[in-house]
Amino acid sequence: MFDWFSSLSPVFQAGLACIFTWSVTALGASLVFLMKKINKTFMDGMLGFAAGVMIAASFWSLLSPGIQQAEELGLNAWIMASLGFISGGLLLFISDNVYKLYQSHHPRHRHESKQESFKRCLMLIVSITIHNIPEGMAVGVAFGSVGAHLPGATLTGALAVAIGIGLQNFPEGTAVSFPLRREGYSRTKAFFYGQLSGVVEPIAGIIGVLLVLKVQLLMPFLLCFAAGAMIYVVVQELIPESQTNKQKDLMALFTLIGFSVMMILDVALG
Repeated sequence: MFDWFSSLSPVFQAGLACIFTWSVTALGASLVFLMKKINKTFMDGMLGFAAGVMIAASFWSLLSPGIQQAEELGLNAWIMASLGFISGGLLLFISDNVYKLYQSHHPRHRHESKQESFKRCLMLIVSITIHNIPEGMAVGVAFGSVGAHLPGATLTGALAVAIGIGLQNFPEGTAVSFPLRREGYSRTKAFFYGQLSGVVEPIAGIIGVLLVLKVQLLMPFLLCFAAGAMIYVVVQELIPESQTNKQKDLMALFTLIGFSVMMILDVALG
């Protein structure tokens, strides 16, 4: 199997690897089908868990690698990280206010509760989708680097990147599907949007292979950009919403658990 895989072109290798990472996202999202009833405490716990996952991923999967790559490329690491991080949060801040402006000019389209639910779900999906773009590119760059015979690049290392990102995608798929289910979406729709957040990875992976030499200059900014978008959603939506539960201390515990799970995956597989 390894010999067959190694005989493929870097484009096909990256494509198959990113299909794997996408399938793991879908597997995580599919857990929503195991639920028979909606339990508010459990769903609030999932929001807290999602917040923890996103906080940990924003640092170990995005900010830290972005800073490291910037240093390796001879860029000013703290400027690159700051610009990317603030830009990511600023994009969602602007999007949030544009949506509010649209809402104020179209008050009859939906009831207020539906509008807030839609906004919250959209921000969650967009933030994790943005997060998956540089991850897919990272997989593509890993396999493209092997094809370009760059120093230190190995097929085993590229496979390790794909496996690591794939395993990290499992809780991310859950982090999207369960909050959507909490907002009243059907299991099928919650699963669809949960796996949809990972569909960008194969596309980004192919782009990463094709632009492997040029994309390296963009990777630090993209990684930190995704981190800023994720932290904005965590602070603005997920944690405040999970804290509406009467058992606030338990919700905080779920956040710590989510953080620990993603941290272990990132550190152990990094």
